Amino acid sequence: MSKIHQALNERILILDGAMGTMLQRYNFTEEDFRSERFADFPHPLKGNNDLLSLTQPQAIRDIHALYFEAGADIVETNTFSGTTIGMADYHMEHLVYELNYESAKIAREVADEYTAKNPDKPRFVAGSIGPTNRTASMSPDVNDPGYRAITFDQLLIAYKEQVRALIDGGSDLLLVETIFDTLNAKAALFAIEEVKEELGLDIPVMVSGTITDASGRTLSGQTVEAFLISISHIPLLSVGFNCALGADQLKPYLKRLAHNTSFNVSAHPNAGLPNAFGQYDQTAEEMQVLIKEYLDDNLINIIGGCCGTTPEHIKLIAEVAANYEPRQLPVIS
Repeated sequence: MSKIHQALNERILILDGAMGTMLQRYNFTEEDFRSERFADFPHPLKGNNDLLSLTQPQAIRDIHALYFEAGADIVETNTFSGTTIGMADYHMEHLVYELNYESAKIAREVADEYTAKNPDKPRFVAGSIGPTNRTASMSPDVNDPGYRAITFDQLLIAYKEQVRALIDGGSDLLLVETIFDTLNAKAALFAIEEVKEELGLDIPVMVSGTITDASGRTLSGQTVEAFLISISHIPLLSVGFNCALGADQLKPYLKRLAHNTSFNVSAHPNAGLPNAFGQYDQTAEEMQVLIKEYLDDNLINIIGGCCGTTPEHIKLIAEVAANYEPRQLPVIS
C-alpha cells in the first residue's frame, strides 16, 4: 500500500490553498516575472504565474512551506497552465517540460523537508494539471457550433509532455483539476495512462471537476452523476470538486458525489464567491464553519481551498478536520 493510501485510511488529508492568491501578495512587476533570464524576451510575461517557478523560485518555495506549516498534507505544483496550449499565450511552449519539472522539484524539496521534520506525517506533492483555455466539447464561435478550437489528439500530446515532466520532477500523485469540460479531462487521463505504461510505473490520480453555477452542471453540461460516470473507468485515488463556488454553494453537489462513488472524495472550494472587484472576502473562520458541515455529514477524505484561500484558511480547516474520521468508502452496487 502506498504511503498516501495509508494516510487516507488514517485521517482526512489536507490539500493546500490558492497559489495565485498568495502570489498576488508579492505584486510582482513585469521585470520580476522576467528576471535576468528573460530580460530580453520579446513578449509580455506578467501574469504567467507558472514562469515564476523559474524566475522567482524562492517565492514558490516559501508559499509551499507556508501551506505545510498551516497543516497541509499535500501541496500542488505551480503548473496550472503548464501545457503548450496554456503557454502559447506567452509564446513559451518550448519551456513546458522545464516549467513542470522545476515546479515539481521545488515542491518535492519542500515536502521532503517537512516529512523529515515529522516522519509520522508524510507530505505529498500533487502535480497540478489544469483544464487549458480551450474546450474540446464546445465551439467558441456561436455562429459555428460545429467548430472546435482544439482536438482530443492535440490535448493528449500536450498533456503527455506535462505529465512526464511532473513525474520526472518528483510528484507523488497527479491532480487533474478545475475540469469544466470532461472531454479535456479524458484526454488528460488518457495521457496519464499512456505515460504510466511507457514508464512502467503507477501513480495515484486525483480528479476534480467544477460545477460552474446554480444549474449544478459543469460548463460542458454534465450533472454530478454524469461527470462521475464519465471518469469512473479509471482507478482513481479520488474524485471531487473545486473552484467556481464557495463551500456552502458546493455542498449539495459534493453530497450527491459522495453518495454515488466508492472513490475517496476531495473538495477545495473557493473562499466564498468573489465580490464586485473580484476579491474573496470569506474569512478563515467563516470557511471553517462551512467545512465543519462537510465533516459532520461524512462527505470528504481530502479537503483544501481554491481561489481566495490562504494558509490562514488551511490552518483552521486542518484544525477542525483533525477531530474527524475520514469518510468511509461505500460499496456502490
